[in-house]
Amino acid sequence: MTREAKRIVVLGAGYAGMLTVTSLAGRTRRRDDVSITVVNAGERFTERLRLHQVATGQHLAELNLPELLAGSKAEFQQGWVTGIDPVGRTVRIDDEREIGYDTLVYALGASADTGAVPGAAENAYSLDDAESFARRLAEMSSGSVVICGSGLTGIEAATEIAERFPYLVVTLLGRERPGAMLGPQARAYLDAALRRLGVTVRLGEIVKVRADGVDLAGGATAPADAVLWTSGVRVSPLAAAAGLTTDGHGRIVTDGALRSVSHPEVYAVGDAAAIRQKYGLMHGTCQSGMPTGAHTAQQIVRQLDGKPVRRFRFGYLHVPISLGRHDAVIQFVHGDESPARARLTGRAAVWYKETVSSAPWPTFRRTLRFPRHTMLGWRR
Repeated sequence: MTREAKRIVVLGAGYAGMLTVTSLAGRTRRRDDVSITVVNAGERFTERLRLHQVATGQHLAELNLPELLAGSKAEFQQGWVTGIDPVGRTVRIDDEREIGYDTLVYALGASADTGAVPGAAENAYSLDDAESFARRLAEMSSGSVVICGSGLTGIEAATEIAERFPYLVVTLLGRERPGAMLGPQARAYLDAALRRLGVTVRLGEIVKVRADGVDLAGGATAPADAVLWTSGVRVSPLAAAAGLTTDGHGRIVTDGALRSVSHPEVYAVGDAAAIRQKYGLMHGTCQSGMPTGAHTAQQIVRQLDGKPVRRFRFGYLHVPISLGRHDAVIQFVHGDESPARARLTGRAAVWYKETVSSAPWPTFRRTLRFPRHTMLGWRR
């Protein structure tokens, strides 16, 4: 490694961060003018697409990050990121050590926003600690479970719980009707699946979470022996504390190439980035996060080669929703995520959803060897 080697540091090894790392490692494996370091709190890759399965006690494969990266250019460092100094271009890990960077990729993702409603942090579980919730469900021989949040995560959690624990009363609670983003046929299929599984849907604004239930605006209450919070996410305050320009939710505001508008040596990918497209701001999903990682890796290599960076363009493809282990619905969409006519349901949808959920880890492996042949088709 030469003294002039460019130091690239990636913070976070989720879907977006890992595709950045493996794409970079694959694209630069024959170069001696670059070093790559990825920092993550743990050695295990978290399959966030499957946390609703973990929450019901299902065991997932052990996906080890250092093992995946062994033999590549990328060095894995375990630890919590506790500070960023964009002036000195250093990152502090565990408040004990510092590493320097020339280019930083911020991929720290998001976590459940249990601070949004009084009592949620104290009285509700979240999928960030899905194993604790699974232990609670295993203790219950009867009773009621309330899932707060009627978005995709809430739907998948509610149906998974109802299928695996048919003796529990499961209520899905949120402001919007489940599947509001789907076309009419897919939404009707979802409604039928919820009825078949015995999931009660209640609409309302959550104002407080108590140890024995959830209070709604207007005075109504949803009794609960266990509450799972899936309503909304928040990002780490590290970027804002470091002085990077962030939006009202703490996400790094990016330019067209996914660089920080205030610190262009910092790229932001995945949930931690406020990325604007023609149809508006992208929202955090694996579907959109992994392409941001692939794009960022490509732009960093272009900069190493003295070439101008290119603009990121992305269009959505689908809304895949599992409905337990034996059913699913897939709504295909236009680039702006408005529903198209095509959809899948039943066994075909189960196969499709499982293919999507299983794809990231093999994709990481492939990008270490064939980085230019991965994530093709995400530009629109």
